[in-house]
Amino acid sequence: MKDPISHRERLKACLSGEIPDRVPVALWRHFPVDDQSPHHLAKAILQFQHMYDFDFVKVTPASSFCLKDWGVEDAWRGDIEGTREYTKRVIQHPNDWKKLKKLHPKRGYLGEQLTCLELLVAQLEPDTPVIQTIFSPLAQAKNLAGEKVLLFHLRKYPEELIVGLKTIAETTIDFVEASLECGISGIFYAVQHAQYGLLNEAEYQHFGVPFDRPILEAAQEAWFNMLHIHGTDIHFNLFSSYPVQVINWHDRETSPDLKGGQREFPGAVCGGLSRHSSLVLGTPESVRQEAHNAIRATQGTRFILGTGCVTPIIAPHGNILAACQAVIQN
Repeated sequence: MKDPISHRERLKACLSGEIPDRVPVALWRHFPVDDQSPHHLAKAILQFQHMYDFDFVKVTPASSFCLKDWGVEDAWRGDIEGTREYTKRVIQHPNDWKKLKKLHPKRGYLGEQLTCLELLVAQLEPDTPVIQTIFSPLAQAKNLAGEKVLLFHLRKYPEELIVGLKTIAETTIDFVEASLECGISGIFYAVQHAQYGLLNEAEYQHFGVPFDRPILEAAQEAWFNMLHIHGTDIHFNLFSSYPVQVINWHDRETSPDLKGGQREFPGAVCGGLSRHSSLVLGTPESVRQEAHNAIRATQGTRFILGTGCVTPIIAPHGNILAACQAVIQN
């Protein structure tokens, strides 16, 4: 193994297609209850990072952080992934999409998330990249309305929904630009509806792509932008030309596998570890073995070891530590 280099240098080598001193590794998780305060969330993330020294810090607030200023409400009910349950939606009728007003990125709950980013950037080592979670307009619309209502409106009242998606996208672009001003290295852009079980390709082309691209273009000054494609039976082919450096998806649960993803996408891929069967239910040895298999499959190039989505909050410390050690011991 080559002499150790900084997190930033390691990731830049990975993104350029070079073979770094070792494969980069990062896991991320929710911090329920702590995620209701920017200061508490920053402290929880810092503690997690100081314990494991990941190659980048992915900031994972509650999904409602970008929606509460529109009136949604949620509650912590004990989900093992650390997510909160929505208790109040703000979209019931088709015309409600037209009532959404563009939010100011530096006020309210959005402003509080910027405070969290400022705290993290100030307290982490300068060579530790930070990326902020950004939910796609469709994903935000789902949480504003609920999945059933969203899909009904998408097919029955598409014009009204598109008005709402435009407002959400404009708000998100402003927030992305404000986030980059905090000194972060990029965004983690979460897409949730590019799944055959929810939308077909034509539907995602119409309701997803036109709103994704302007947001990603707003982040182009950053050097480390990651796309997350959530779920199974995904439309991976729609994203091979998206302007991001890394794609992350549930590669242990759906196609393509890591090597297949690298064939379709010219950048780096992130994954290789099963969230539940390995990190939660496995042993340190099984985690290391799965990591080594992923490294061999990709030959350690254009690859970041991680999970397909958030690490469950019940994952044992020893299993998380094993993932970190696997890239050193490989």
